[in-house]
Amino acid sequence: MTTDASEDWKQWHEHRIETVSAPYGPLALTGTYWLEDDPDGRLPDIPGRWTAEEEGVVLTAAPEDGLSVDGAPFTGEVRLVADVGPAAGARVGTGERRLVVLVREEVWGVRDFDPAASTRTAFKGIEATPYDPRWSVPGHFTPYGERRTVRVENADGQTRGLELGGILAFTLDGADLTLQVSVESDGSLWAVFADATSGDSSHRFRFLRPAAPDAEGRTTVDFNRAVLPPCAFADHFVCPFPPPGNTLGAAVAAGERTLS
Repeated sequence: MTTDASEDWKQWHEHRIETVSAPYGPLALTGTYWLEDDPDGRLPDIPGRWTAEEEGVVLTAAPEDGLSVDGAPFTGEVRLVADVGPAAGARVGTGERRLVVLVREEVWGVRDFDPAASTRTAFKGIEATPYDPRWSVPGHFTPYGERRTVRVENADGQTRGLELGGILAFTLDGADLTLQVSVESDGSLWAVFADATSGDSSHRFRFLRPAAPDAEGRTTVDFNRAVLPPCAFADHFVCPFPPPGNTLGAAVAAGERTLS
């Protein structure tokens, strides 16, 4: 069983490398621009005029802007909502770049993904600890029963809301531990955590994504699959820091640790 788990982890790690180094993966992000910072609608190094409205963004483009929408050359005016899915599928592009519309707490922005970004071309891999079964333990999820949002600092220095769905309890090396977790749309869990290795042999914080709990709240807490947050790959991502209680006293020497 351990051999199968170790082989599964190797395949998972290889897939992660492929994902982050893809042409429009996190390493390709060269900028995140909030429209409220540029009221004239002109964003740095991004053609066209981008204006925020209550329910979306209005893009106005001239022929010389060289923009495309849905794969076709575009001039005129179009209303855009937030892009969903991978950046490669963003509606707006210029050359090989993809311009992704996003919204955070009712503030609209545009992200610029460029396959030629220096962060992508210089990428040498992710340092990750090989699979060790002792870092995969049973967990139990207890929902809060009500919606909770806490304000946490983000990697860009701003404070934003982080929605939390409950408590994930588990035992690691004989110590009873808990994490506050969010619940994703598919029922899976998401934790932002730090530990005794953070900022030393590991990135200052990491993400963990346990599978959806069963009807009794049981799931697996597998730190072998702890991952670096997007802001470890590019400075322009808005990543939340761990919420209160999510800095573990244990040294979690597992999963993705730092960039090579």
